[in-house]
Amino acid sequence: MVVDDHPMWREGVARDLTEGGFEVVATAGDGAEAVRRAPAARPDVVVLDLQLPVLSGVEVTRELVGSLERPPRVLVLSASGEQADVLEAVKAGATGYLVKSASREALLDAVRRTAEGVAIFTPGLAGLVLGEYRRLSAGPPPASGPPVPRLTDRETEVLRLVAKGLSYKDIAERLVLSHRTVQNHVQNTLNKLQLHNRVELVRFAIQHGLDDELGTPPKT
Repeated sequence: MVVDDHPMWREGVARDLTEGGFEVVATAGDGAEAVRRAPAARPDVVVLDLQLPVLSGVEVTRELVGSLERPPRVLVLSASGEQADVLEAVKAGATGYLVKSASREALLDAVRRTAEGVAIFTPGLAGLVLGEYRRLSAGPPPASGPPVPRLTDRETEVLRLVAKGLSYKDIAERLVLSHRTVQNHVQNTLNKLQLHNRVELVRFAIQHGLDDELGTPPKT
């Protein structure tokens, strides 16, 4: 699903995606229309501008990720590369963030990888996001809460590498596993932890010290 208030840009992105082998199930020209059309269209990925009329891209992301029974993954495609915009989008639940100056090939690759749950960011933004999560995670831990579900040794190992920013391909090569096996481990971990995407998974890992070689696995 492609959401942008500029018709020529929206149609151009939809055309590029279609020619790249994707099925564009819907388009929308403002935030309210996107929220209204998404439940019936059931997109796997929403390519979303931030500066939208009626509802902003951040509000649309929060609504789609937080309220739908089958939430899509959101790839923000924005003219802005400002730190505040990137962090607001990610905090709202966006899986990735690409600036509009990206090439057609970069867009197609980003949509493919977003569909797989890989956190995709324009070069230079990934470190910013991880740095912010580390800052947010530096505060005192919650006083109480439900026990962390038990992860297998392999799931913990994969989670640690995800937190370090490795792609599924890199993880598969390092652990001598198939790409599909890595995806299955990540999906199982998401299900156990009741998380929605790789960005939330990275934040969980950082909170539990799994982005550090000296970190210890979460305890039950």
